[in-house]
Amino acid sequence: MPASAQERGRRSGGPERGLRPGAPDRGVRLEGLRGEAFREAELEQGSTILVVWASWSPKCRDIVDRVNALQSRWSSSARVVTVNFQEDPEDARRFLEGKRLEAPVFMDRVGAFAKKHSVATLPSLLLFRDGRELYRGALPADVDRLIASTFENAR
Repeated sequence: MPASAQERGRRSGGPERGLRPGAPDRGVRLEGLRGEAFREAELEQGSTILVVWASWSPKCRDIVDRVNALQSRWSSSARVVTVNFQEDPEDARRFLEGKRLEAPVFMDRVGAFAKKHSVATLPSLLLFRDGRELYRGALPADVDRLIASTFENAR
């Protein structure tokens, strides 16, 4: 993650840009590469496995295979979604060209979602159940074991 994005995240603490004091926080809304929208309120229903990535990050070069493995293993019990961090949609499309990513891609062009959830590394894994964030950290090699134990312990 560029240092400037990390610095912005550390310095931030106030309301998201565009919110007026006293206005209800409707959460971050992200546009999908296929025209769909993702609202943060969707995290309040069921279990969600969320991967934050960017094509410019060397650690994300194999993200399609990793996300597809998550989708294959977990789609019957959790929603799997990805959030692309601070990238132009055309750059993300070029990166995904010729690849079949099985999970939707939502664009966090200005980093509002990543900032709100204190994403500090790419790729990152966030696990949610019924609106509660259960895990946030680097996407580990033994991701299935981490997901299984996290969701099991949250019962």
